[in-house]
Amino acid sequence: MWYQLFSNNEFLFKFMLKRNRYRMVIWILSFLLISIATAGSFEGLYKSDVERQAIAETMKNPAMIAMVGPGYGLDNYTTGAMMAHQMLLFTAIVVAIMSILFVTSLTRSEEEDGQLELLRSLPVGRLANLLATFKLMIILNCLLAFIIGVGLTSLNISSMDAQGSFLYGASLGATGLIFSAITALMAQLSQTSRGTLTLSFMLLGFGYLIRAIGDVSNSLLSNVSPLGWILSTEVYVQNNWTPIFWTILLAVLLSLISLYLQAIRDVGSSFLRTKSGKKNASPLLLSTLGLAFTLQRTSIIAWSIAMLMLGLSYGSVFGDLENFFGSNEMLSEMLAPIDGLSLTEQFLTMLMCIISLICTVPPVMFFLKLKGEEKKNRIDHLLSKAVSRNQLLFSYVFISILSSVMLLLLSILGLFFASSLVMEEPIQIVVLLKSGMVYLPSVWLMISITIFIYGFKPQLTAVIWIYLGYSFFVVYLGGLLQLPEWMSMLSPFGHIPQFPVENIHVAPLMTLFLISLIVTFFGARAFRIRDISV
Repeated sequence: MWYQLFSNNEFLFKFMLKRNRYRMVIWILSFLLISIATAGSFEGLYKSDVERQAIAETMKNPAMIAMVGPGYGLDNYTTGAMMAHQMLLFTAIVVAIMSILFVTSLTRSEEEDGQLELLRSLPVGRLANLLATFKLMIILNCLLAFIIGVGLTSLNISSMDAQGSFLYGASLGATGLIFSAITALMAQLSQTSRGTLTLSFMLLGFGYLIRAIGDVSNSLLSNVSPLGWILSTEVYVQNNWTPIFWTILLAVLLSLISLYLQAIRDVGSSFLRTKSGKKNASPLLLSTLGLAFTLQRTSIIAWSIAMLMLGLSYGSVFGDLENFFGSNEMLSEMLAPIDGLSLTEQFLTMLMCIISLICTVPPVMFFLKLKGEEKKNRIDHLLSKAVSRNQLLFSYVFISILSSVMLLLLSILGLFFASSLVMEEPIQIVVLLKSGMVYLPSVWLMISITIFIYGFKPQLTAVIWIYLGYSFFVVYLGGLLQLPEWMSMLSPFGHIPQFPVENIHVAPLMTLFLISLIVTFFGARAFRIRDISV
């Protein structure tokens, strides 16, 4: 009977819940604390209508619309409207990332490691594991939505009523559910966990880009993206619940498709088959560097296209941004040109910092591929040959360093080409290169910290993502929340001069570079003497 496909899924659900309960609590508490702290800071920092409207004026430009969404209630920019406008989209993206990581680890990763096959040898239904995963994600996202709603309501801020607060939480929960369903579907299409993550993150990135383009030029495009649906809830302004229902409905539909595909395929197979290998090995496979590149070339190409598209999308709004600054007298008074710099060039400093933070993600992922190979016992064979540990380690380090330069350069070139087509007086390519490439030492330091953690305690490499998230928080919200300067100094990105507003000083850049060399040295030394096991 059909119900036998789900037999004993409740036991698998309890097992999953027990294994992941601490991760779930950490994620939920992190979202709760950040949301409460941000909302409370907005209320304390911008107490008058004049101060809030001044901030609203800076948010009406096309570049900010592309970055955080169109914004609602800008004519009456209350604390609630400010919170939803500046935090909802980026928080939803992090919730989507959380869901993608959870579902991938519970589905395709377990299948790839042989754990699912072991479970299926027991009296467990074919769909029990996937159904248990959906149950866990429903519990996680519903708890997140409820706790965020209660937390924001408890602040007793007049412009943040209970309905809006629970809608804010529901928007995050719905985002988690839709990307849980998308990832489950990608797990049926891809044969590896890496492919599942790549496809899921590509869809998330596509959703962000298509929403950004739609919000600036054509609102109909925004309706293609789930992220556009979430923003159309107009939290704390109109409190529109309809997009939440449509998002959940689509999540249910995608989940049913995933269950059907899971039911008709064999364990270990996929619907997007991996192409057969070549009869003769490529010359690249004669070296550890070539092997490391071959394993990740698809991801490198995908991220290269993504960063180029990101630069093109932001550059395409620079023409409208220039016109906006020129026609907004209030904003011109607030941000008077510095030393002959245009307002667009001043805005460039924040944009480049955000792009450099995004460009940090793939190099870290490329290096951590080595951890995945070690976890699957694939590097033991290599090290049994005439291959040193340093040779193996620095093959991945080289790819990470080279990709950080290449991805940042591609995003800058995309920004330049697109902006040169829409601006009357384009920003010089030299200015763009300096303002972007100056962040390379901070990116390299993040990579070296990853190497250090991997060398000493590979089980703790998730810490680097927490640190990167902290860096994004203090960089993106540091100015708005008027955070203490020491908080930004705890991140390597806080030591980078914001060119062209600030002059480039070599000393802090060289310091970051030397620190990264030292940290890399100790990380490599620890890897060389520790046991190969995770």
